[in-house]
Amino acid sequence: MTPRFEIFPTPLDGFVVLRRRRMDDSRGYFERLFCGDELSRHTGGKPIAQVNHTLTVHSGTVRGLHYQLAPHAEIKFVQCLHGKVFDVVVDLRPESPTYLHWHHEILCGDDAKTLVIPEGCAHGFQTLETNCEMLYFHTAAHHPEAESGMHPLASGLGIAWPMRVCDLSARDAKLPEFHSR
Repeated sequence: MTPRFEIFPTPLDGFVVLRRRRMDDSRGYFERLFCGDELSRHTGGKPIAQVNHTLTVHSGTVRGLHYQLAPHAEIKFVQCLHGKVFDVVVDLRPESPTYLHWHHEILCGDDAKTLVIPEGCAHGFQTLETNCEMLYFHTAAHHPEAESGMHPLASGLGIAWPMRVCDLSARDAKLPEFHSR
């Protein structure tokens, strides 16, 4: 059987991009969004514990940079269903060779890309269009006591957001500019 996903490494240790293989015909297409059997090496054998969907109305909005602390650290599978986003992953694993490095990917509703974000990496995105919808698969349920993050405009990270940040939640605006564990 033909694999449903092509896998592409990124410059960040353990962070990969999946391209979903679509089956097209005259009616449109079919694509698999997730397959536990095929993607088990990227989940560390953990099942998907939670699926989340977001809608972000305004372009220029930034959500993130978020992650969960151990023992509730999670692997995230992230994809854009509608719109276009500048998606950022920051490696916050002190033992990683890419510690404090960041990488971005442009995701849009018709590109068939999924990001696989390892435990210990922060994630955020900026909407490049209005009405962007994102879908997340998580290997751990959300635990408010394990929430953590970094301020998306932290000067130490130097993330080059492509647009002026016009909307940031009160929670994200209070995130620290530095990473400490």
